[in-house]
Amino acid sequence: MTSTCTWPCPDLSGQTAPEYALRYLHQRKGCLLVIPPLFDEANKLRYFLGSVMRLLNRAGIGSVMPDFPGVNESLQPLETQTLAHWQNCANAAATHFSATHVLTVRASAILAPPGLSGWRYAPLPAANALRTMLRARVVMSREAGREETQSRLAERGRVAGLELAGHHIGPQMFAEMESARLPDSGRLADVDQQTVGGSGLWLRAEPDHDPAQAEALAAVLAVGMAQ
Repeated sequence: MTSTCTWPCPDLSGQTAPEYALRYLHQRKGCLLVIPPLFDEANKLRYFLGSVMRLLNRAGIGSVMPDFPGVNESLQPLETQTLAHWQNCANAAATHFSATHVLTVRASAILAPPGLSGWRYAPLPAANALRTMLRARVVMSREAGREETQSRLAERGRVAGLELAGHHIGPQMFAEMESARLPDSGRLADVDQQTVGGSGLWLRAEPDHDPAQAEALAAVLAVGMAQ
């Protein structure tokens, strides 16, 4: 059974605020917490991850993909969010939905709740994700006749935040991403793109889908959760 629900997500005041989540309920083989990649890559992979969740549901595996404050359907301002707060939100989501496993995607590896086993799909340091967005902004500015450099943009981002790929990243989030390193995998197994097949959908200019890739990733997750 699939549903869109709300969940009590921690906010920056110490209270909670409702955020949406895509959820597939199933009682047989646990619940997978899906943490989408950060920012623009989340838009490109949302349909793909929803397809993976549907395939898992057919195998009797429940899953949930929650919104975090400031992204997707959230009414919270993105510019006030921090990586540390999103890590707290991921922990809260794991508890609220009784998750048994976690799947992180790309730079969301930094948000994985430490108590869960699971997988990191194509893990990427948050600092690398930030540099990619900075390079994209420099290219777009050049095409528009403006000269910007990554170093000057970074200086501005640390002080006042910066808009990258349509997302207004606040100064604290910017600084956290800039200094972040990919954490030790711990209880998480890495799934590389070669295992899934083809090229990463985040590399495409527009959101796209590849059913074969979704089936390959779902198969890896289903086998792991059945053990």
